[in-house]
Amino acid sequence: MREEESGIDEFGVDVTTPSVARMYDHYLGGKDNYAVDRDAVSELDKVVPSTKPLAINNRRFLQRVVRILAQDYGIRQFLDHGSGLPTQDNVHQVSQRVDPASRVVYVDNDPIVLAHGRALLQENDFTSVIQADMRETDAIFDHPEVRRLIDLDRPVAALFVSVMHCIPDSSDPAALVRRVTERLPSGSFLVINQLVSEDKATRDFVTDFMDRSTHGNWGRVRQAHEVERYFDGLEILDPGLGEINDWRPDSDLGPRQLTDEWYEFGGVARKP
Repeated sequence: MREEESGIDEFGVDVTTPSVARMYDHYLGGKDNYAVDRDAVSELDKVVPSTKPLAINNRRFLQRVVRILAQDYGIRQFLDHGSGLPTQDNVHQVSQRVDPASRVVYVDNDPIVLAHGRALLQENDFTSVIQADMRETDAIFDHPEVRRLIDLDRPVAALFVSVMHCIPDSSDPAALVRRVTERLPSGSFLVINQLVSEDKATRDFVTDFMDRSTHGNWGRVRQAHEVERYFDGLEILDPGLGEINDWRPDSDLGPRQLTDEWYEFGGVARKP
């Protein structure tokens, strides 16, 4: 991608500040990232070297969940909060292989996600991307593209995949889940996971490093018991909550974390 001397690229993006979405893109082998993102990844890897396999396995979890919800539970509507940059085999591709009429709305507040997403999806009438803060539940559900594609009289899968750690405690991530759940019809699903660590030094380092690097666009690495609160009042699907590689694995060929300083914890639940 082209970087401008002014620090602003052709999409109006500040390329002097790392972006979580672009760092994730780099971990997945994408090209939609900048030197500042790659530098931040290098610094992060010095303390948490397991992050690349963790990112790859998280992507596989997303693909697995979407396929299973579409195939086994008949879900044809997906609302992907904090979707990040479009990459190969994204939610719309997985779900639309099951049913070409499956509908997907991606939500992200990074302008580069909007630019690349709209270019990629301009010929897909059943998929859209909107620029919004995933905490703005009413604005998202009232957005014209969400109203066009998502029928709230039918079950929806709301995705929060590896994004809740971007939400600070002051924004109350558990309350966010409750707000979204209230807007969804009975029989809908929530897919939620986030980075956790039982090691305080790891939690403190990553939280501080990412908060400083992204100029405050970060929340907190949490503990597993805190993430469990997100699922209060929901029917948790088997095999329950845990490390995401253990959620209905279809292969053992994914990369293994050589260290376990942090991991992705979560699962899938249904609204009664």
